[in-house]
Amino acid sequence: MKAHDGLYIDGAWRPAAGQDVIDVVNPVDEQVIGQVPAGTAVDVDTAVRAARAAFPAWAATPPAERAARLAALRDVLVARKDEIAETVTAELGSPLQFSQNVHAAVPIAVAGSYAELAATYAFEEKAGNSTVYLEPVGVVGAITPWNYPLHQIVAKVAPALAAGCAVVLKPAEDTPLTAQLFAEAVHEAGLPAGVFNLVTGLGPVAGQALAEHPGVDLVSFTGSTAVGRQIGATAGAAIKKVALELGGKSANVILPSADLAKAVNVGVANVMSNSGQTCSAWTRMLVHRDQYEEAVGLAATAAAKYGDRIGPVVNAKQRARVLGYIDKGLAEGARLVAGGTESPREQGYFISPTVFADVTPEMTIAQEEIFGPVLAILRYEDEEDALRIANGTVYGLAGAVWAGDETEAVAFARRLETGQVDINGGRFNPLAPFGGYKQSGVGRELGTHGLSEYLQTKSLQF
Repeated sequence: MKAHDGLYIDGAWRPAAGQDVIDVVNPVDEQVIGQVPAGTAVDVDTAVRAARAAFPAWAATPPAERAARLAALRDVLVARKDEIAETVTAELGSPLQFSQNVHAAVPIAVAGSYAELAATYAFEEKAGNSTVYLEPVGVVGAITPWNYPLHQIVAKVAPALAAGCAVVLKPAEDTPLTAQLFAEAVHEAGLPAGVFNLVTGLGPVAGQALAEHPGVDLVSFTGSTAVGRQIGATAGAAIKKVALELGGKSANVILPSADLAKAVNVGVANVMSNSGQTCSAWTRMLVHRDQYEEAVGLAATAAAKYGDRIGPVVNAKQRARVLGYIDKGLAEGARLVAGGTESPREQGYFISPTVFADVTPEMTIAQEEIFGPVLAILRYEDEEDALRIANGTVYGLAGAVWAGDETEAVAFARRLETGQVDINGGRFNPLAPFGGYKQSGVGRELGTHGLSEYLQTKSLQF
């Protein structure tokens, strides 16, 4: 798609207040493929005012009508799914098939789920002599990352719209074309002017202005824990609601009774998917000491099969960051069994699928989120040791447990301090709440739990 040279505010594309632009770069060949406006605090203010003005009428719109608009939005996304996939591939570097199967298909499913939920959700309930009304929280400031550019937008905007909120979106500067495409879809679906607004811009400028704006009632942010902490502090000072979906260092726990080959192969695939740029990736594989060397061999073989079939990471800065972690792993004594710092290609931000063995829990690569195709394999002595290692980070976003017996896997999973656990390779479910314990965040996205984030409660006593 061709980039718009304006911002989508109050139902139309308008020029930004300033002249600054952001270059959009294809991570595969490092070529500039477009430019978008670098919106400022002035543009954010214009967008928030538009959202505030549109909010009362949208909040008063019957839920069935809001559901119909969301269904129309889903239909537009379906009609444009090939264009979505091509756009994500161009600005994120994701292989086209992965863009089709995940980057386009998942947000379409999520949009559809909220079209249904908007129509069926109980926005009022009885409690003794009270009626409790669930009302939209107001104007939502949504700040989204680049790693799943459309999914992260839809996971915030769809429930906010279903709830009756108005939205101002500030998407990641690396993937703004996908956000512009989404704005076109919103327009085509006939949403009232001002209900959805898009301001492209830099995080520290436009993102900060949105988080601080007194006209924003809730800030929903997905990204790093460091930025999340800043946004949480800003929102806390203003006593406004905040939803934070932050980092992860998820454990893939393979119990001795599990099908080792399957658990290891699926585990490697999980980490290499999207070039490791997934907050919920199972980046720590925990294996019993008796099966450890066999697992390491299987993982090294599996990683080698990916070769350069995975896409690049998003930009030069991320590439340098991931390579820095690989160097640190080597310096701290981990054993490199696949990949490393040598680039698989002359051009582009590519990193070889990398696997480390002999990783101990206190190593940097076992504690910090790398956000690249890097797997750390740790050994454990017994189940209690595995649990201590799995829970031994500041994060708690996702994880996996493998066992020969499902009951055994569930019993272990219940003791993990994490928001989501896949049992024996359970599939992603767009209706299940997604979010973290500890420093992985505050609040949940997707399904009914995702919708309730955008509602507040009022009780009337009779």
